[in-house]
Amino acid sequence: MTDWEDIRHFLAVAECGTLSGAARKLKVDHATVSRRLAALEMALDTRLVDRLPRSCRLTAIGEAVRERALTMEASADGIARLAKAAHAPLVGRVAVSAPPVLVAPLLARHLARFHDEHPDIRLSLAAQGEQVSLSRREADVAVRLVRPDEAGSVTRKIGAMPFGLYAHRSYGDLAAPERWQFIAFDQAFTDMPQQQWLLGIAGDRPIVCELNYISEHLIAVRAGVGVAGLPCFLGEADSDLVRIDRNAPSFSRDIWLVVHRDLRNSRPVRAVMDFVAQIVAEEPLLKA
Repeated sequence: MTDWEDIRHFLAVAECGTLSGAARKLKVDHATVSRRLAALEMALDTRLVDRLPRSCRLTAIGEAVRERALTMEASADGIARLAKAAHAPLVGRVAVSAPPVLVAPLLARHLARFHDEHPDIRLSLAAQGEQVSLSRREADVAVRLVRPDEAGSVTRKIGAMPFGLYAHRSYGDLAAPERWQFIAFDQAFTDMPQQQWLLGIAGDRPIVCELNYISEHLIAVRAGVGVAGLPCFLGEADSDLVRIDRNAPSFSRDIWLVVHRDLRNSRPVRAVMDFVAQIVAEEPLLKA
């Protein structure tokens, strides 16, 4: 008989390509991953992974086992989701993954209100720009700026986030657009829509600095570093900033709410989804 925990560790090695990567993913030590992998190979009496100096490569039989193991994982996760959805009381933990731009400036500000309305639901709110897997229960609910297409998920648009160009009202070149210098994201975000929009407006004008998070862009533009492309709900909330893109192309990101179909009727999950949708709807500059 094979142990499901051994299979789970094997899948992490297959996904990450290294024992250390699998250990980080599973939040265990390197030795545990190695031991679990060896136990599975012993139980199956075959080598599943070639351990190379800097990586792990699946053998032919390892690839075949991985395909079967992924099916097992999906079934196991499905059982857990169904069990969670069956819990009728408004009690439990609900994990939400959302873009950083919507977590601290918006959703987190209303957590006290949510707690007052649902004191027995523990809301776990993670600021994550990367996609998470709802099928693997990496989150119960996700808020995304790109429409998710994960199999088994239910998605709806709950708002839209327009962007504008902002500068501090004391910015020295405010009245001279030809001398504007821009605050952009770094090159890892080249394909991000708001980066492409900003660089299209900047043209040949200089990029004065590159920062990874909208919160950092907001700090830099407040300090008078240059011109930044900010969500309008952030830019308009700061009385020291002025919008300066009246002749620039308009740009907006849609806001999507997504849940796995197995959890959409769970009362705690539904309460969290309604809360997120309501907060977005109440913000005038985020309405669809």
